[in-house]
Amino acid sequence: MLGKKKKLLIGGLLGLLVGVLLVGCQQKKETMRTEVGTTDVASKVYVPPGKYDEFYAFLSGGFSGQVSVYGLPSGRLINVIKVFAQDPESGYGYTPETKPMLMTSHGFIPWDDSHHTELSQTDGVPNGRWLFINANNTPRIARIDLFSFVTKEILEIPNTAGNHASPFITPDSKYITAATRFSIPIPQKDVPISSYAENFKGTLSFIKADEPGKMDVAFQILMPGFDYDLAHCGKGPSYGWAFFTCYNTEQAYTLLEINASRNDKDYIAAVNWKKAEEYIAQGKYQEMPTVYYHNYWDEKKHMAFSEVKKSVKVINPKECPGVVYYLPTPKSPHGVDVSPDGEYIVGNGKLATVIPIHSFSKMLKAIEQKAFEKEVDGIPVLKYDAVLHCEIQKPGLGPLHTEFDGKGFAYTSCFVSSEVVKYDYKSGKVVDRIPTYYSIGHLMIPGGDSTKPWGKYLLAMNKITKDRYLPTGPELFQSAQLYDITGDKMQLLLDFPTIGEPHYAQAIPADLLMKNVIKIYPLAENEHPYAVKAEKDAKVERKGNEVHVCMTMIRSHFFPDNIEGIMVGDTVYFHLTNLEQDWDIPHGFAIRGSDNAQILVMPGETKTLVWRPKAPGIHAFYCTDFCSALHQEMQGYVRVSPEGSNVPLKYYTGTPITQK
Repeated sequence: MLGKKKKLLIGGLLGLLVGVLLVGCQQKKETMRTEVGTTDVASKVYVPPGKYDEFYAFLSGGFSGQVSVYGLPSGRLINVIKVFAQDPESGYGYTPETKPMLMTSHGFIPWDDSHHTELSQTDGVPNGRWLFINANNTPRIARIDLFSFVTKEILEIPNTAGNHASPFITPDSKYITAATRFSIPIPQKDVPISSYAENFKGTLSFIKADEPGKMDVAFQILMPGFDYDLAHCGKGPSYGWAFFTCYNTEQAYTLLEINASRNDKDYIAAVNWKKAEEYIAQGKYQEMPTVYYHNYWDEKKHMAFSEVKKSVKVINPKECPGVVYYLPTPKSPHGVDVSPDGEYIVGNGKLATVIPIHSFSKMLKAIEQKAFEKEVDGIPVLKYDAVLHCEIQKPGLGPLHTEFDGKGFAYTSCFVSSEVVKYDYKSGKVVDRIPTYYSIGHLMIPGGDSTKPWGKYLLAMNKITKDRYLPTGPELFQSAQLYDITGDKMQLLLDFPTIGEPHYAQAIPADLLMKNVIKIYPLAENEHPYAVKAEKDAKVERKGNEVHVCMTMIRSHFFPDNIEGIMVGDTVYFHLTNLEQDWDIPHGFAIRGSDNAQILVMPGETKTLVWRPKAPGIHAFYCTDFCSALHQEMQGYVRVSPEGSNVPLKYYTGTPITQK
């Protein structure tokens, strides 16, 4: 039987839903009236053949584990960057070169749930050098090189479960943030789940990010056992601070949809990371034993390496006053976003009827005057009215995330009412709203979380797309929608389907990035231990049951393309070097019976496919990427003999060569 409070709560939610439907229907009709027959929006998104888009947009892949790259305004998919998931198309996560990139303290993890992309910044402005993205399930952060669009580094985050508030960057790219969505015992131990309030804790992590190849956890802050959800770093006057939303201040551990929604206000944790640095310098931290992996890519050797780290510095706010304060924020806050001038902190309560905007300067004053309503585990809770700048009234239902256009306006996504609301965040006045189709999560304006947004377009990332595209069975792609935000009224321009479940995106003007994009890997700089840089150096060597084939690829043949002397029971390593030094001339390699993947080798690159033949016979291999008019002729054979046979090792292209 439901208790009286539960009945009232369910009744209220049903009433809210009915209201949503009514409001949503009314708003949709209004929008249809304004859209039909007014403007030729197609011309605003049409990019003629052979022309480039204005922006690169990097959308997280959600449960695909990757990053999808689109051009804006066309919405054309132009690349998928391999990050947290194996990719049999390219061999990422299958080849010996790339498998170390997916190593963790839990072993090899072939998949993850990637949520938030974040561009590196200089003086608070995206600089187009790096893209960071989090893994939510097995907590990690990846660094992607935007010169090559390749993942170059992945760091595991210890003492964390559900790395959701990540990876949000400081304006100088010194740190990126991470946090526990799910509080857990820290350090881990076997305890009853019902002892949540006693044993479960959260952590906020600051990851050193300004030295490529050397990402590491600079320090962690031990927090009360709440759910830490999202973050953004301060800028301008609030530089040196970071802000994290948290919900479940009720510390529920079951049926959270009810039990974690009881409090009128949860918190935004305001972290003075400059102060934390001072405590670290003074030695006021605990060196906590743990295990986590740091995986990095060697540019010259074309392969990844792993190192294991075994401790992390942890600060306890009880012992380090002034590091953390809580800002009361209604209700189950999700996104927290900082205005371009660094003064206003927008909290988006999923169940709130208003959008509170806190003032950074008022927060500092409240701290100075000790305007505290209580403490939680040694963390002062500031008085709501003492830090509040204003509340946006009747913004929409289910506010989640906010971005800025650099012209004084904020745009907040409202999941429940499926709309974007635009408002003046200083005056608190709503000036426009427009529907999305349907159930918008994140939204993105190029540079919209930086000090200088490029406020031309807004991209909505929607969770439900039924009736937007041709039906494809029960499973449907999710959707992005592009809006023009240059005028007083937002205007829907374009729908396009997306890969995985995009959560967040970042975008940057193409001219800031494309000038640096590399086109080949210089063959002369290739230091892969099995690289061969000319056909005369190709070879096949046996080391016991291991056979290493150092093979070249160039239009339109392999060297060697005939190999004999392989036996059942051998492990064959095909090390392929692409000798091409021309842009967009990759070669692929696949062999019959390969039980993992093919490989796709870029010009000047070396990759390895591991193959274990299971039966005697002749096995064909071929190039899988259509590379020339004689692509079909780019093929070869491997002769496999029974185990223990005495067939001599022989390899050649054209003229047979026997191993001495």
